[in-house]
Amino acid sequence: MKVGRLLLRITVGGFFVGHGTQKLFGWFGGHGLAATAEGFDGMGLKPGKLQAGAAGVAEAAGGAALAAGYQTPLASAAIISVMLTAINRVHLKNGPWAQQGGYEYNAVLIAAAASLAESGPGALSLDALRGKQKEGAKWSIFALGLGAAGAAGAHFLTEARASKDLAPAAATSNGVASEPVAEVVIEAELAEVTEPDAAPAKANGKKAAKAAAAAEEVQVEATEPEPEPEPEAETES
Repeated sequence: MKVGRLLLRITVGGFFVGHGTQKLFGWFGGHGLAATAEGFDGMGLKPGKLQAGAAGVAEAAGGAALAAGYQTPLASAAIISVMLTAINRVHLKNGPWAQQGGYEYNAVLIAAAASLAESGPGALSLDALRGKQKEGAKWSIFALGLGAAGAAGAHFLTEARASKDLAPAAATSNGVASEPVAEVVIEAELAEVTEPDAAPAKANGKKAAKAAAAAEEVQVEATEPEPEPEPEAETES
């Protein structure tokens, strides 16, 4: 049992350290914080830099603490939080199976972290060396509850940011864009009230202009000189 828990802690915790440092520093073939933040933005996890940084710290610190058997319930909660967020934002829509992009792997890691929180890290751990090893069902429930709270915080932060991003667009479509239209309508109404005879005058002006143009054409035609008759060719006698 001592060896089994040690192997489980080192395996799960070690891989989480790898994933966290990939996000934060680009280690182990990772992309680093800037590129990871862009990916998080693309998945709707905004602000991307904050979300990516929080996920990287939770994975790296939680994984290291779990591998060492230090503050095991808190380490388990950090890992559970990240996995719940991954399920909620990425895998849930794909169903359970991993080959279809589902959440089965995340669920296994959550179960492993909760089990270690309940059983305790074992004798080969920093908690045991300090004499502060915690075990029992209440610690498993604690880790699950705290992890769920962390995932909920990430979710609500994302939703709040999404609403904030949508607000300017809504204001533009409902307010700013409609102001010029409203001004045009008001100006047209005022014109109708203050200049009731403008339309008839305009129509009469157009008619007068047409009549003047027609008279001008007639005058030009009348003043044009008539062409002189061509001389008749002389007939030979």
